[in-house]
Amino acid sequence: MEYLYETHVHTSPVSACASSTPAEQVRAYKDRGYAGIIITDHFINGNSSCPQNMTWEKKMQFFISGYEEAKKEGDKCGLDVFFGWEYSVSGSDFLTYGIPGEFLFDHPEMWEMTIEQYSRLIRGNGGYIAQAHPYRDSWWIANPFPADPNLLDGIEVYNATMPGEVNAQAQSFAALHNLPVQAGSDSHSADIPIVSGIGLEKKAESISDIINALKNGKARLITH
Repeated sequence: MEYLYETHVHTSPVSACASSTPAEQVRAYKDRGYAGIIITDHFINGNSSCPQNMTWEKKMQFFISGYEEAKKEGDKCGLDVFFGWEYSVSGSDFLTYGIPGEFLFDHPEMWEMTIEQYSRLIRGNGGYIAQAHPYRDSWWIANPFPADPNLLDGIEVYNATMPGEVNAQAQSFAALHNLPVQAGSDSHSADIPIVSGIGLEKKAESISDIINALKNGKARLITH
């Protein structure tokens, strides 16, 4: 038996670009036969709907609300929901796992960090960072290339929203630098026709199980 996990999911209204609520995303993945999902809403320095006139504590409460609603729905319908986020540095995005939401309340300096500072903070506290859709080239991205591989734990080599050449470049970069690889849907809507993610031989009891499977090459990439 294989257990399917989505690694890259956005929810509305936390992610400004998403159109489905956390509960809608949870039910959609449950219906597709997934065992779990990682909520990766845009952090407040990215494409977030968070009001800027809030205190840091209120901003973090707003930010984690997508995960909390998804977790509540997941507990009801039998889908495991894990916490993560997508952090932005000058338009480049970094999927972040393995850090609890409580950590964010004590680190307002995360509002604006270089990738070097961010990597040191997150990995120094036991977290995992994978660059999402490297080589994506858009007007808001200052540097459409991967970060220094020494600052990363992994690379998203298949993103269901990206053209084939972008994913192929990411795959080549990961192979060159011997970085763990992952796949994800980058889902912003519950009704997307194609979903991605990873398949595991064993059920993940925690986000650490997913991280370990990625790092050890034990995750099958769902690339359709």
